[in-house]
Amino acid sequence: MGSRIIFHREDCGLVLQTDMSCRCFRASVVEPKRRGIDARPDFDVHTLGSIKYLSYNEIKLATNHFHPSNKIGRGGFGTVYKGILKDGKQVAVKRLSTESKQGAREFLNEIKTMSDVRHPNLVELIGCCSEGINRILVYEFVENNNLDRVLLDSNHKAIKLDWQRRSNICMGTARGLKYLHEEVEPRIVHRDIKASNVLLDQDYNPKIGDFGLAKFFPDTITHISTRIAGTTGYLAPEYALGGQLTLKADVYSFGVLIIEIISGRRSSKADCGEEEKFLLEWAWQLYKEGKLLQLVDPELEEYPEEEVIRFLKVAFFCTQSTASRRPLMSQVLDMLSRNIRLNEDQITAPGFFRESGGPSSNKRSSTDSSYQMSSVPETITHVTPR
Repeated sequence: MGSRIIFHREDCGLVLQTDMSCRCFRASVVEPKRRGIDARPDFDVHTLGSIKYLSYNEIKLATNHFHPSNKIGRGGFGTVYKGILKDGKQVAVKRLSTESKQGAREFLNEIKTMSDVRHPNLVELIGCCSEGINRILVYEFVENNNLDRVLLDSNHKAIKLDWQRRSNICMGTARGLKYLHEEVEPRIVHRDIKASNVLLDQDYNPKIGDFGLAKFFPDTITHISTRIAGTTGYLAPEYALGGQLTLKADVYSFGVLIIEIISGRRSSKADCGEEEKFLLEWAWQLYKEGKLLQLVDPELEEYPEEEVIRFLKVAFFCTQSTASRRPLMSQVLDMLSRNIRLNEDQITAPGFFRESGGPSSNKRSSTDSSYQMSSVPETITHVTPR
């Protein structure tokens, strides 16, 4: 999985935790003796709506006491286990780390976000538990793990994804983001779109997961100034540098994801081409040289060249340096799903965020408060933290 990076800033935007604390946390009326010494839930379970409250003992039983053999993944805030509930339903149990300082906030945020959204391309939150130090989220189980494991992790690759599956993953993920950005109220910015957060069901249909960093985005505002959180290689430059969050930050991350899906390479590894270039940087160079098909994963033996090139051009529309030039997800989905000729003249250079110390002859010191936002399409935009 990509390394998670968090830059702490004062959050001047929407404060979700205050609202959710008032809504979800209050003294419980459940008798401790009925559930055990540490079995008093921190939730008023009547506020959970369609989300079921599960006791810690129920979850321990479902996961065979969190047995290592049931471990199926690990994220920024905890470990995920496979479990089977008493009714026989298979679930994925996300147990938040007790050492995570961000755990409580993200736990509340994920429940609030997922309690109100339902879509075939979003992972369904089934239940939760909060007893003492134990904070747990219970999701629907997806059979084929995540895209990072299936496509990008050479140690775990068990199946080759053909073009049909890869294109379906792109379009399904786009549908999920379109729903979050344009079909729910208030709109939702995921903030951590990446391969490891795209889960794959038994038919390799994608489901976006991990909403711990998501933000609500009312129609009445243009952007949110917030602490910066996300994953190296997927961060939009305007968000990484200044904490200016809009829906277009997700669009940028999705563009990077398209390139990963087609190339079979991680976005954050500097091992592309003859020189040490990050994936987006190398992809743009190949585009300018008219050699885009060199980017295609060698394991993708048969594919429609024109369609693959169209998908890559859509990725460049999504990753443009200037956020306002990036399309809406509904426009992205339209460009991906229709065999149309794109107006390439409107594509400008991508921007990308690079941590100080990455391979680049033009990199700046992380103590330098200035940065470059180039509008010259022949050059890539280099940015470093300030």
